Amino acid sequence: MSAIIVISEHRQGEITPASLECISAATGLKTEKGQSVLVAVLASDPGRYAEQLNLQGVDEIIRITTPGDEFQVDQWEAAISALIGERKPAVILVPHSVDAWSYAPVLAARGDYGFATDVFGIRYDGDELVATRAAYAEKVHMEVDFPERETVLLTVRGNVFKPAEGNGTAEMSDFECPEADAHTQHLEYQEPAGGGDVDISQAEYMLSVGRGIEDEDNVEQFEELADAMGFTLGCSRPVADSGWLPKSRQVGQSGKTVANCNVYIAMGISGAVQHLAGMKHVTNIIAVNKDPEASIFSVARYGVVGDLFEIADELRNNFE
Repeated sequence: MSAIIVISEHRQGEITPASLECISAATGLKTEKGQSVLVAVLASDPGRYAEQLNLQGVDEIIRITTPGDEFQVDQWEAAISALIGERKPAVILVPHSVDAWSYAPVLAARGDYGFATDVFGIRYDGDELVATRAAYAEKVHMEVDFPERETVLLTVRGNVFKPAEGNGTAEMSDFECPEADAHTQHLEYQEPAGGGDVDISQAEYMLSVGRGIEDEDNVEQFEELADAMGFTLGCSRPVADSGWLPKSRQVGQSGKTVANCNVYIAMGISGAVQHLAGMKHVTNIIAVNKDPEASIFSVARYGVVGDLFEIADELRNNFE
């Protein structure tokens, strides 16, 4: 069985979390089929990133030296295409990121590879690779297979797989980067307008509210409660769709996965499967809901059946 290649990404000197999640997805496939996991890193000094990628389950780290340190689409496309041609992997995993959007579809089309984007599930059914992705604005999940394709390229949705960790014993190798005509040039990083809102995917403690808070006017008191407790405020899809909180605060399949959260308090959230997908890595879930049959209680470590406003008041009194 041929290898799985992960194409890692880095930003301003650090390997991105999405790259570590791709490695985790790859090691999961490795467990199923015994394939080797190779991780490629492209940079002007790829060795500086090697230790960040030498994680449990990684068999080889391939260092590819590029003219510049930052992403350049023509150079990356040429290098990755040449690497695939030499190593002939069965699967290539890349983050579902703005960088990969630039080169992954071209690689797949030119190489006649199997291709699926924004996947959040990968498994083998016998010898056939099956990827799971959403369709119809996240209303359905679909499974995609790739008959008669020797190589499959997948872009992996972020904050779905637990980031890889643990010290590895990977071999180091070098791959010669082919020359390529660059049509773009990296100038600088600029933070997007309105980008000051918190990244809930990295929050350690979360307080999330659902339709049980009843009205937009009630959001402020839960913002104050979250601040008093030192928690990050999140929400379910109905709250975000109503415009009560920004979409960036939404937890769930069509929002974000809180991959690094240790304690998650869900107040007035019923527990639809789409929301539960965003909190599947959380160890300690505390649910507050007036409905004792709410689905959220099936995944919660601790549950409170009661009026969420009364419970919020009690919490606030303890933190004042």
